[in-house]
Amino acid sequence: MSKDPGRILIFDTTLRDGEQSPGASLNLEEKLAIAHQLARLGVDVIEAGFPFASPGDFKAVNKIANAVGKENGPIICGLARASKGDIKACYEAVSPAPKKRIHTFIATSDIHLKHKLKKSRKDVLQIVPEMVNYAKSLVDDIEFSCEDASRSDPDFLYEVIQLAISAGATTINIPDTVGFTTPSEFGKLIADINKNVPNIDEAVISVHGHNDLGLAVANFLEAVKNGARQLECTINGIGERAGNAALEEIVMAIKTRDDLLPYETGIKTELISKASKIVSNATGFPVQFNKAIVGKNAF
Repeated sequence: MSKDPGRILIFDTTLRDGEQSPGASLNLEEKLAIAHQLARLGVDVIEAGFPFASPGDFKAVNKIANAVGKENGPIICGLARASKGDIKACYEAVSPAPKKRIHTFIATSDIHLKHKLKKSRKDVLQIVPEMVNYAKSLVDDIEFSCEDASRSDPDFLYEVIQLAISAGATTINIPDTVGFTTPSEFGKLIADINKNVPNIDEAVISVHGHNDLGLAVANFLEAVKNGARQLECTINGIGERAGNAALEEIVMAIKTRDDLLPYETGIKTELISKASKIVSNATGFPVQFNKAIVGKNAF
């Protein structure tokens, strides 16, 4: 991956996290049409689905890897929990793509460890290197996510990240899983990771954020100022609950305010409107008239 400090990588998760919006199920043809449009739009990474979740998801990711994955096209990525079965299914699904990525994750916050995973911190410190290592034995491009990072104990977070990078992770994703952080907090979290993880320069820092408080895009712009270089977003900001950071808002904020944000993305901005319409039609989710950038009234 490019380590150019002025280049922001756009990781699109419309087909994975976006599809988790209640009522937004897409069929294979619709997923393919969206994936082709995302490739034309110039996104760097397409997260095509969660292959282990269902045979349908596996098939869709595999088909996208086959049809949309090209030498000069986007990286095709699949999501996998930090377990062998998930990672193997993910590898098999993305394997036809010339540029492929396994994105594996585990929770790092005490609240998730206790109630969701029923695991201790010690368990996590053992699982992370083992599973990242296993994923690395299958493909070179590994992304590791600390689920619920924004509510995790910072010192534990630094330790997990360091282990993941040592085991071969090339991208480290910091999600605001429940969408509760604010821009100054999120910026500080990214700055502190940069300061306190000794091998952080061996990986790209990525962010993933939900819009429960309407702050996802603002959080991302603050994260960029503090060293994040990959942004995980969706077209029209779709996603579970209040949705994800909206691709069109992030890209246009960076493009419009290059005085404050002297970075560039690879997005062909003239194709944003078309991508918005394709996703809206396929999911059946209308775009609110006053939606920033792509709303009917905004033009």
